[in-house]
Amino acid sequence: MEAASPAGPGAPGAASALGSLLRGLRGRLFTWDILKTIALGQMLSLCICGTAITSQYLAEKYKVNAPMLQSFINYCLLFLFYTVMLAFQSGGDNLLCILKRKWWKYILLGLADVEANYLIVRAYQYTTLTSVQLLDCFGIPVLMALSWFILYARYRVIHFIAVAVCLLGVGTMVGADILAGREDNSGSDVLIGDILVLLGASLYAVSNVCEEYVVKKLSRQEFLGMVGLFGTLISGIQLLIVEYKDIASIQWDWKIALLFVAFALCMFCLYSFMPLVIKVTSATSVNLGILTADLYSLFFGLFLFGYKFSGLYILSFTIIMLGFILYCSTPTRTAEPAESSVPPITSIGIDNLGLKLEETLQEIHSAAL
Repeated sequence: MEAASPAGPGAPGAASALGSLLRGLRGRLFTWDILKTIALGQMLSLCICGTAITSQYLAEKYKVNAPMLQSFINYCLLFLFYTVMLAFQSGGDNLLCILKRKWWKYILLGLADVEANYLIVRAYQYTTLTSVQLLDCFGIPVLMALSWFILYARYRVIHFIAVAVCLLGVGTMVGADILAGREDNSGSDVLIGDILVLLGASLYAVSNVCEEYVVKKLSRQEFLGMVGLFGTLISGIQLLIVEYKDIASIQWDWKIALLFVAFALCMFCLYSFMPLVIKVTSATSVNLGILTADLYSLFFGLFLFGYKFSGLYILSFTIIMLGFILYCSTPTRTAEPAESSVPPITSIGIDNLGLKLEETLQEIHSAAL
């Protein structure tokens, strides 16, 4: 009986320590900055969902398959809005000044962005939905590697764990698709389709890393204006080469035109809002957040296309969101090279900027106490 007496006073202390740990964990994982990042990421997912639903309606109900035409309309909107805006700016941010200095760089960026969109959509003709969903995640490790070498991002162990959790959620979603029979279409040539997905995912990673660099070091308007300009030129040329027969065979009516407009508006919103989200987080965290886009498409498909529901979809959504929260809970740091001309203030890192400011304020408050 006497041996048990020391545990008595210790139990409240252990419970208090556990409660304090849980409160601290909750305060770190569910801050206002993280909740705002989650909301912004899901807004992007809904935009991607809108493009998927409209594309599926065009393909299944009206037998229209013109991905390059859909992208061309989006690039035209970017050109009319952001490129024209650059043309009327003064000083070094003017369109002509940017073209004189960096025209060839933005041609490569526009080419990567256009072909990434085209290859992923074209892959659905050759391989299965399951393969596209799985192999499309290849872009995330490519993106992290490019961010490491180009943006000098330095990740912590929790970031790799968070990415693994998100990919586990994607695997759960694919398993639910298999059980629901959504992978029945085996495609005409699976190997070609899989290669197209890997190439498209890699080009997406290149485009996203360039976007993060331009948005954080230059301006959002410059990125969108240049993508609008060269995206319109490149997609227009490719449209005339590969899709002129498909476009000529379309039986146009107001419903088909409305679906094209809806797709273009969703893409325009996606391109316009993504730089804003990347500016306060990173390209990697944005790509983790939009993994839920396929799930939103599925939920809409339950009512629009008669998809079968599975509880695994809810589990998949939960796992992906958990991994996304874990990734955002800890900021990365940036290791700028010694010869870099970047101001010293960026040496603390540019990923999850809101979290860094919060940590800095906490450190100042602790020092004051």
